[in-house]
Amino acid sequence: MPLIKVQTSVASPDRPEVEAMLKQLSSSLAKHLGKPESYVMTAFEPDVAMTFAGTTDPVCYIEIKSVGTMSPMQTKSMSQEFCTQVQESLGVPTNRTYIEFADAKGAMWGWNGSTF
Repeated sequence: MPLIKVQTSVASPDRPEVEAMLKQLSSSLAKHLGKPESYVMTAFEPDVAMTFAGTTDPVCYIEIKSVGTMSPMQTKSMSQEFCTQVQESLGVPTNRTYIEFADAKGAMWGWNGSTF
């Protein structure tokens, strides 16, 4: 049930560009976590009113959630890759992107009328 959600102050690129970015993030997240991509969900929210360091320059916030435990090595590797992908796709500098990693208990995540 991995989830990667991208919120940014940047205006949305064309739909094909957004879909390409989400597909790339989905594939990468599955590989980093060693989970089937068939369980990965992505979400993108552009044009969010945001500030970082007191300015409204382009900024990005990414949430990554997964059932189980992510190791410090995994989160560091994901941070490097996803910050770079967002910079390439949206033009948001890596030093203006925060990523929140959250481990979820299976019983606290619902799917298909049940929980994990």
